[in-house]
Amino acid sequence: MSTAADVVAAAAGFVDRTLQNEGAWYRADDVEGRLGGELTSYGSSVGAVRGTVRDTLRKYRDLDHDAVVQLASALWGQPRPGARAVYERRLAAIVLLQTKAALLRHSDLTRMEGFLRSAGTRELVDPLLADVLAPFLARLHGRDRQRAAVVLARWRADPDTQLRYAAAFLEQPPTSEAPPQGDIRERSL
Repeated sequence: MSTAADVVAAAAGFVDRTLQNEGAWYRADDVEGRLGGELTSYGSSVGAVRGTVRDTLRKYRDLDHDAVVQLASALWGQPRPGARAVYERRLAAIVLLQTKAALLRHSDLTRMEGFLRSAGTRELVDPLLADVLAPFLARLHGRDRQRAAVVLARWRADPDTQLRYAAAFLEQPPTSEAPPQGDIRERSL
């Protein structure tokens, strides 16, 4: 009988192997060049990342809240000790959270804060905000919304520029009109 940790480890391994197999050296060079070497890249396309997450959720159907956030954390981290974090693994974590947003709880904001602090690039911060956190916060009500407001107020005063940016982004009122061309809210992963 597999434990929850075993299932999460197997799912993370599946994602990692698949993304490596889908990678191309020329895309990896392009991503690493854009990111300035803070993250490494497998060179997988966004479509491959999305497809990998879809296949993972089909293969590991019974992922509950805890398993989803543990898998997202595993993907966000280093693939092995001493290695740099991988851009496509982090993007897969965002797609996973976007897909399973209904499972997220107000207490997951602490984990999201860690992701924002360690993102290393706006190429990860922007989709995390637009595709995960904004829709997540929009569905919170009552005490959960109040607790989230306290977290956002703390972010607004934090010395970390990513958190201040996140607070400003998330506190913008939603608009009913279509966003202008190029706005990060118009695209989704």
